[in-house]
Amino acid sequence: MGNREDLLAGARRCLYEKGYARTTARDIAAAAGTSLAAIGYHFKSTEALLNAALLHACDEWGEEMLRALAAEVQAEATPLERFEAIWKHVFESFATHRQMVSANLEVFASAGHVPEVREQLAIGLESGRVHLARMFQGLDATTDRKAWAVGSFYQALLSGLLMQWLVDPARAPSSKDLADALRTIAAGIEPAGMKDKVQKGAARKGKAPPAGGKRG
Repeated sequence: MGNREDLLAGARRCLYEKGYARTTARDIAAAAGTSLAAIGYHFKSTEALLNAALLHACDEWGEEMLRALAAEVQAEATPLERFEAIWKHVFESFATHRQMVSANLEVFASAGHVPEVREQLAIGLESGRVHLARMFQGLDATTDRKAWAVGSFYQALLSGLLMQWLVDPARAPSSKDLADALRTIAAGIEPAGMKDKVQKGAARKGKAPPAGGKRG
């Protein structure tokens, strides 16, 4: 590799090992095996180099998530079993790539101060919505607003789980916990929906007073 590529690789390694705020120009130069002057020559500043490394970390994390989401699931699995299996692969990815996961949390934290990083994250989030809607529900979020909302729901779930896992992995929910939670939530929603249908059906048949009035 040339000095530019060495610097990017060194900066990314420092991001994973020390984090954005604690990485110095000397750290990067030592990790890359280059001089301090090389940073100014190729990137103008240490901040610009670290921002470029953040963008690479974004891309690397996105690719890893796609691999985790695309992991093989048994063809005969029920929707809930598929849900649990996919999250199991995602959690395994968290554990295998902890440094990458931690670095990407810093990427999100720095997004408000670095426009190019924020733009890259926005692109990644939109792509993630599309992939998540397709993987979990087989929906096309590029043309259907409801499918896009489903993808956004899973994206929010992924971000929240990522935070919980980084802060307290021992007590973060497992894929089975998520499946159990989804089953409980669905059980609480479906009876109410069925009750509404029964009441509406009875009203249409004259067995219940119409809304806003009394039966004669």
